[in-house]
Amino acid sequence: MRSAEAQAPAAQSREFYQIRRYALRSGPQLKLTEDYLNNALIPALVRRGMGPVGAFRLEIGPQTPAYYVLIPAAQAGTLVELDFRLQDDAEFLRAAEPFWSAPASSPAFERVEISLLEAFKGWPKLTPPAAAPTKGKRIFQLRTYESPSDRDHVRKVEMFHSGEFEIFQAAGFHPVFFGDTLIGTRMPNLTYMLSFTDMAELEAKWEVFRNDPAWKKLSAEPRFGFEPIVDNITNLILSPLQASQI
Repeated sequence: MRSAEAQAPAAQSREFYQIRRYALRSGPQLKLTEDYLNNALIPALVRRGMGPVGAFRLEIGPQTPAYYVLIPAAQAGTLVELDFRLQDDAEFLRAAEPFWSAPASSPAFERVEISLLEAFKGWPKLTPPAAAPTKGKRIFQLRTYESPSDRDHVRKVEMFHSGEFEIFQAAGFHPVFFGDTLIGTRMPNLTYMLSFTDMAELEAKWEVFRNDPAWKKLSAEPRFGFEPIVDNITNLILSPLQASQI
């Protein structure tokens, strides 16, 4: 079996990710926000040499409707300063005007939550699915693992690097990214994304994963199985918006 480092993207420098969650209400907000992502935000990020950018609709998960945006960058500072830099982009401001200037009586969104993550050492670069360039059929699973202590969180990250990457690959998964949350809610936690053709493929591959003897052995190791090192999992199913590059 090839190692995770061999199958992960070749470059060794670790990316940073910004994940945005736009909480919305059914009705005009959906089109207004999707138009903003399609016509203003993603083109502006492309002009800045950033990408591939993911834009997704929450299909299964709490508090729908919502859109998620995944933005990679080589440096954390690029993501921290992003909104300030966008204010200097006249083309962005023109395209974003209906969204940015929506009145309080008819806002474009309810709230935006933003997290900053650093890619795992063993999976340093985002890897879009093969169907992304042609807008082929695909769904995504976004999973967040919360740990009860910093020690347990570090152990869970270590667990991925101690064989869990290889188990995912043996089961035929296509990982998109793995990230350790630096700034966000419900910390300490990590988040990763997987891509599938459909729900049937998702369920089949997780069944293979759960029954893999290597997984059963790894999860039972005293270093990782001495207590529940993950005490809450958020599991979301997303579909790509039209402008998504992932």
